[in-house]
Amino acid sequence: MHPNATLKEFASPDNFGIVDPTMTTIAERRSPKARTPPRTIGFVTACSIVIANIIGTGIFTSLGFQLADIQSGFALLMLWVVGGIAALCGALCYGELSTALPRSGGEYHFLSKIYHPALGFMAGFISATVGFAAPIALAAMAFGKYFEGVFGVGSPIILSFVIVWVVALFHLINLRVGSAFQNLATLVKLLLIGAFITAGFFVHPKQPIAFLPARTDAISIFGAPFAVALVYVMYSYSGWNAAAYITGEIKRPEKNVPRSLFVGTVTVIVIYVLLNAIFLATTPTEELKGQLDVALIAGKHIFGSAGGRIAGAVICLGLISSISSMTWIGPRVGMSMGEDHWLLRLLGRKNRDGIPVNAMILQLLIVNLLLLTQSFELVVVYIQFSLLLCSLLAVLGVIVLRATQPALPRPYRVWAYPLPPLAFAAVTIWMMIYLLRSNTTQSLAALATMLVGFLLYFFTGKRPAARHE
Repeated sequence: MHPNATLKEFASPDNFGIVDPTMTTIAERRSPKARTPPRTIGFVTACSIVIANIIGTGIFTSLGFQLADIQSGFALLMLWVVGGIAALCGALCYGELSTALPRSGGEYHFLSKIYHPALGFMAGFISATVGFAAPIALAAMAFGKYFEGVFGVGSPIILSFVIVWVVALFHLINLRVGSAFQNLATLVKLLLIGAFITAGFFVHPKQPIAFLPARTDAISIFGAPFAVALVYVMYSYSGWNAAAYITGEIKRPEKNVPRSLFVGTVTVIVIYVLLNAIFLATTPTEELKGQLDVALIAGKHIFGSAGGRIAGAVICLGLISSISSMTWIGPRVGMSMGEDHWLLRLLGRKNRDGIPVNAMILQLLIVNLLLLTQSFELVVVYIQFSLLLCSLLAVLGVIVLRATQPALPRPYRVWAYPLPPLAFAAVTIWMMIYLLRSNTTQSLAALATMLVGFLLYFFTGKRPAARHE
């Protein structure tokens, strides 16, 4: 997850239970094959999940801090272009993995098949317990604050509880209702952001900032401030892999998963670049510099005195879409783990519509705990290192899988291979080094959490008969 509300993705590790020695023989019994969920998700819904999972509050808040060290309009926009290209490289790699290893679960499934089930369990443990719950809680808290600020009614904490429960209920009804809700929320978000961008083009006079490259821009782009800012830009792009978590429920996944990852990520790149250009063109940089609420400040210059409320409403609706997408995809990780491991079997159970009700309720309870404690921001910071490492291993898995299983059917292959996985790996490794240096305690805590997840694998009881290839 990153400084945006889609800090995709946290709560304290969940105890899955204590293993009794007498359970080992039971764990070895052949379990019936888990029921395959219906494939009800089309290309449009898969795209909306990717877009909604990426776009959070980061795009509306981070520009002010970038302006503290970078003043070039071209360099500022290049931040979002470079970050977007890195995210796109990751999305292309996940597209190949999702067609070669088609099953819901994301990194849990990929790492299990490419490296070792224990490594996959580690990634799944992080995602199922903290990987999605914390960003949902963070987004819900931000929703409560923005809603109260825009409409002047309600308590932010109560509003945050209400929104997570309402969204969860939509996704618990059935997949079609959840899909319709997700598409509607994302459509409204895109329409409002589009209106924001369009209105910005008609604001006069424009600010004296140039977006074309100048001689001094090379210094800005290759300097330390650019590299540091890129870390937070990449956080704002996290979520580009969303469709890979629900591969098993997407129609024609061999085509729709790669297409949705590609189209969704490219759409967000365009939105991010245009929004930042509008912020810079309509609002004096001195007003934006160092400010968290850049969208609210720019909204006043674009829409007049009521602009702050309009911008706040855009963010509110955007947060609903983000909460919805993470509420949908997060439980699919726990579901896949429950299908494979005896002690987690309750998480693998689905209702008639293929909804993992127990896994969704568990995630909802963790979200509620985080909302009660209001101390999850630190968890979000420390879990970033884990999420980066898991995605790095998955992307490098494209190279590993091609070497170890060259004959494996791959309906989709990464374009310009091996450049995308290598480019993504370079950016991710740099970010992890930066996090180790700047947030040493949190990064080491993240590694400790991963070790706990790794060790838990050996106590959960594998279900050898539950095959999902």
